[in-house]
Amino acid sequence: MAGGRAPKCPVCRQAATAEFAPFCSAGCKDRDLLQWLGDGYKIPGPAVSPDQLADHFAGESGRDGED
Repeated sequence: MAGGRAPKCPVCRQAATAEFAPFCSAGCKDRDLLQWLGDGYKIPGPAVSPDQLADHFAGESGRDGED
């Protein structure tokens, strides 16, 4: 904790709780997840076509990098 202040929920700015850290409740935790899943949060950059994504991932093996 910086400066001795309790961390605040990034969704509603109320005090965060240890049970749902860094959020204050299950509701705020779920709202944040829905924002990510519904494209509510976006990382700035040029758009990428599905073909470009397929080309990018075509040469990769398993998720852990092992064959």
